[in-house]
Amino acid sequence: MGMPKKKMIYEADPWLGRFSGDVDRRHDFILKTLGKLAGNGPLSSAVNNHLYYPLHRENGEWIIREWAPGATRLYLIGDFNNWKRSEGWAFKPAGQGNWELRVPDFMIRHGELYKLWIEWTGGGAERIPAYVRRVVQNPETKVFSAQVWDVAPYEWKHKGPGKRVSPMIYECHIGMSSEDEKVSTFDEFRRTVLPRVKRLGYDTLQIMALQEHPYYGSFGYQVSNFFALSSRFGTPEDFKALVDDAHSKGIAVIMDIVHSHSVSNEAEGLSRFDGREDLYFYAGPQGHHPAWGSRCFDYGKDEVKYFLLSNCKFWLEEYHLDGFRFDGVTSMLYWDHGLEKDFGDYALYFDNGVDENAVCYLALANMLVHEINPNAITIAEDMSGMAGLAAPFECGGVGFDFRMAMGIADHWIKWIKERRDEDWSPGEMWYELTNKRIDEKTVSYAECHDQALVGDKTIIFRLMDKEMYFGMRTDSLNVTVDRGVALVKLIKLLTAATAGNGYLNFMGNEFGHPEWIDFPREGNGWSFKYARRQWSLPSDSNLRYRLLENFDSAMIHFLRKYRILTSAPELLVADEDKKVLIFMRKNCIFAFNFNASASFDNYGFSSPSGDYVLEFCSDEAGFDGFSRLAAGEKHVAVSGKSPNGNQLYDHTLFLYLPCRCALVLRKQS
Repeated sequence: MGMPKKKMIYEADPWLGRFSGDVDRRHDFILKTLGKLAGNGPLSSAVNNHLYYPLHRENGEWIIREWAPGATRLYLIGDFNNWKRSEGWAFKPAGQGNWELRVPDFMIRHGELYKLWIEWTGGGAERIPAYVRRVVQNPETKVFSAQVWDVAPYEWKHKGPGKRVSPMIYECHIGMSSEDEKVSTFDEFRRTVLPRVKRLGYDTLQIMALQEHPYYGSFGYQVSNFFALSSRFGTPEDFKALVDDAHSKGIAVIMDIVHSHSVSNEAEGLSRFDGREDLYFYAGPQGHHPAWGSRCFDYGKDEVKYFLLSNCKFWLEEYHLDGFRFDGVTSMLYWDHGLEKDFGDYALYFDNGVDENAVCYLALANMLVHEINPNAITIAEDMSGMAGLAAPFECGGVGFDFRMAMGIADHWIKWIKERRDEDWSPGEMWYELTNKRIDEKTVSYAECHDQALVGDKTIIFRLMDKEMYFGMRTDSLNVTVDRGVALVKLIKLLTAATAGNGYLNFMGNEFGHPEWIDFPREGNGWSFKYARRQWSLPSDSNLRYRLLENFDSAMIHFLRKYRILTSAPELLVADEDKKVLIFMRKNCIFAFNFNASASFDNYGFSSPSGDYVLEFCSDEAGFDGFSRLAAGEKHVAVSGKSPNGNQLYDHTLFLYLPCRCALVLRKQS
């Protein structure tokens, strides 16, 4: 017997029924484009621009090629020829807009700096090669140049850790990962932060800002050189050692990849590379992002698709990465970039406002990634909720493994800003945290790097504000801080325990890192004071940060140990009057009392029969609680259906629920 045919997304979702033709047309367009790019062979065999174009050795020669159809002449200039344009360093046309230069291998040495000089009708300028793998900045002049990188191949010691079914993601930025006021390095991160990630229990690193970007303060999202690892953090070998070490610890490494746009800089980036505005980008206004001031790729151009697909393959193979989080997917999918748009109608996912070229590219990227590494994961950062984005391609989807549940963080901010916690609705929280497409997997988070930037606030800072500066000692008596500590634990646990399929935390938020993130800029005197992480805070036994970190670690270890996120959550109680929310997931019960002042003795609710043990609760002294419950205490569901809750079960479980407290119980029998 063959495998049953998978349902198309419009068969699984009746609301998509009237768009079945659009889904099928999109699917056929992607297949047609795949055939055009790869013929009858695998896509991975057809995508090798990263091997053909950049400066590389081959049979005793250095070879470099460039796609610049608008160029009339092209030269290689650098330390090796005193930056002079001469015939011996002139490229020759190689057909289809390509140029090629070959020189004997003794003429170029490791470490030398170089650029292209490109002439076109009416002008000319220095450019950095599009496929360059190493770019460095002169510390005095601040000018960026390509650098020859010719070292022995790195010897990998460890294999990847395998597929992440329910990733526990630690989002991080290498440069701001030191406590010192400076740009940190791959090597420092490997030695100091990576062991923390392992100890905390996270199994996936999501690293930001790896692609070279001229402005450090862009958080890595204004990319200039897509194949170049940012040299401000160290060498390619340093990063490979970090990935290798992470793999030895069972930690997967995924990259925050930016294919949604490119920096508008001409000297460092791809803009007007050969004098043409539309070489890599859409012509006219469509090629310029109105909000980001950057350039927008022309995903309909085959050369651009090869460029971006080769970029995916390069990062996977060169650095042994375990997948990607694709940034700015909403901006890619819609001609208006989703700006000021309320996606309340399915028609918006299929009308003329969608850039079908971008949809096609993303589907091909997902095919390629999974073809190269079946264990790799892909995550889409999309706020539009496009149906099918994280559904399998064979079902009419785009093929991402996960999508970011971006609305959850927005809801937490809204609830904290606009309502007293006494007025929070358990039913509304349950709905917003679990509302997702049944055929798509999601990664939930209460806050990521976005909520920590200047102009915004982290959850704990919203809850405590200035009191955080004075009330975080373990011996302090501060009701604002007590409230904040209690609620931030409930918010994290509720977000993680209801997560669709994965959970994300930004570096430092596990212990409630104070203040915001502000990169060095003219407005702050180029200060690094807020572009770092204060690891000494949770290391100080006199401060509450250590106890918050203990809770976060216990939560992550528990969710992973019992593989909680591999089954769907089931609501048991949403008590609007008492502010109690209780649900079951796998064989565990999560009970939350958001009530600000009332604790409930013998709170009964309908539950499966059996014995339950209290695994942990947010009120433990080790988590900066008041120890109102005994660790490891046992509970037995008694016969008889409770009038409280969903009443699906013939037994009742009675619990003591302290105010502003969360309990986690596991069924023993």
